[in-house]
Amino acid sequence: MGQQAVHHHSGSPSVPLLQHSRGPWTSASATAAELHTSTANGRNTLRPAHDPLTAWVGLTAPAALLTVLTSWEERLAAIRDECDHLSGALRQVAVHLGEVDTATGTSLKAVPVPTSAGTATR
Repeated sequence: MGQQAVHHHSGSPSVPLLQHSRGPWTSASATAAELHTSTANGRNTLRPAHDPLTAWVGLTAPAALLTVLTSWEERLAAIRDECDHLSGALRQVAVHLGEVDTATGTSLKAVPVPTSAGTATR
């Protein structure tokens, strides 16, 4: 069936929801989930990278740096949250539009289907 995507409950990567074939909506959902994770990781590294700078620069610069840091943290949090929302919404589109759950697709392939010649195929 080609590449597959496994979608998980938000915040619980150990509990898969569905395993879909890589249709366009499932692929978009997986991309949004990857962006959510990478944005969260990037945001989490900002403050530790910022802290040593405040001790190194002059007395007025730390306040300016903190303003910039806070602005970036807020922006990245908004992106992270939007990607989390999009991942779930796109996954639902895939389900509603009928992208194939691989387990269902595999089980349906096992069902004999009569042909016009009267013989069954799988």
